[in-house]
Amino acid sequence: MMENQQIEKVTFDRVLSRKNVFAIAFGAMIGWGWVVMAGQWIRQAGTLGAITAFIAGGIMVIFVGLTYAELTAAIPQCGGEQVFSLRALGPDWSFLCTWAIILGYIGVVAFEACALPTVLEYIAPDFLRGYMYTVEGFDIYATWVAVGVISSLIITYVNYIGIKPAAFLQGILTAVIIAIGLVLIAGSSVSGKLTYTEPLFNDGFGGILSVAVMTPFMFVGFDVIPQAAEEIAIPFKDIGKLIILSIGSAVVWYAVIILSVSVMMTAPEIDSSVLVTADAIKKAYGGSELMAKLLIIGGMAGIVSSWNSFFMGGSRAIYALAKARCLPEFLSVLHPRYKTPTNAIILIGAISCIAPFFGRAMMVWLTNAGGTGAVTAYLMVSISFLVLRRKEPELRRPYFVKNHRFVGGMAVVLSSIMLLLYMPGMPSGLMIPEWTIIGIWSLLGVIFYVYAKRKFPDFGRIIDIDLSEFED
Repeated sequence: MMENQQIEKVTFDRVLSRKNVFAIAFGAMIGWGWVVMAGQWIRQAGTLGAITAFIAGGIMVIFVGLTYAELTAAIPQCGGEQVFSLRALGPDWSFLCTWAIILGYIGVVAFEACALPTVLEYIAPDFLRGYMYTVEGFDIYATWVAVGVISSLIITYVNYIGIKPAAFLQGILTAVIIAIGLVLIAGSSVSGKLTYTEPLFNDGFGGILSVAVMTPFMFVGFDVIPQAAEEIAIPFKDIGKLIILSIGSAVVWYAVIILSVSVMMTAPEIDSSVLVTADAIKKAYGGSELMAKLLIIGGMAGIVSSWNSFFMGGSRAIYALAKARCLPEFLSVLHPRYKTPTNAIILIGAISCIAPFFGRAMMVWLTNAGGTGAVTAYLMVSISFLVLRRKEPELRRPYFVKNHRFVGGMAVVLSSIMLLLYMPGMPSGLMIPEWTIIGIWSLLGVIFYVYAKRKFPDFGRIIDIDLSEFED
């Protein structure tokens, strides 16, 4: 009993500045996908097709982001989606919403554990040693797995010892990504040729859809801000502004990067390239191997930045769900000194350490499965936005969205359409491995849901915190 009382007294530290918040969200969204996947996007949809796909995905995320902006400023509590959907839709739907976004977060974390050794191969292809086995045609080596596991342990430790060190690391990584991306953009603007952008569209509407379905996974990151809302030390209204700024910046970033790569590489060069973005910057600077390796460093910084952000988001989503009595109690523990949800962090770290044993194939599976979870949560937050406008009209909303019925309606419609793109029969429909991941995750959710329902009479309780000290 005394132990539980002590746990209740531990609260988060509000230490995150505007720069910290923007770096967490923007760094998570731009990550490393632009380094490794830009060539694939251009191959699948063509130059304008890929840009169109990201703009379309960005429009959907902007509307959803507006609902997040208002709700986060109005209810700045740890958990984000869990808190919004709980107050609007009740504990059962809240569990589904939060469990879905946790899949998105853990999907990214596990994804990055496989991505880092993959990118390292480009710089040092001879580092592969100790063949172990093959998964989906990909040979898995002991050194490849070791890089993923050791990196997972480091990221876990950084997040364990406090959000301020994690935010400081995030700021450095985001600055590195932006700087190297600008070097690519500058080089392509001087050396690029518009004739290389052909074909502008590839595989018609189907090509655009095949890229559009990946965009939610690339834009996941702004929603980390509400997860860490109790650790942000700025006026609530500004939190909403930063969410929208980070989304808009990410849309522009992806569109410009796709164009920069496209004007440097012909279609045959893209088809034959192992890492298109690295070859594009190499070509832009007269075949410089140094510039190619510089871009890889940017890719590695992007991997770690996304990894770091989603460690923050995922651990706090798990903590909030456990605090609401929807997961086992040990996951709701905050460290008395570091003020971090340590058990939730350790759990995500363990999953991150396991992922490299499945090899590179896991990256594609997690992209689509995690994207499905994120879009499901977006849909439910959008619905919660509309419900709370009707249910709690007196709620103080420091960031107030005008024309809420239109904004909320568009967010619901667009996220619903995006969710349908994952369904069987669609050109971008998920394959068996992705559905297997979703199925296993859903089964785990059912097990935890039944367990918590039976164990906790106050399943889905609402946690109130004192916000008066931080109101602007």
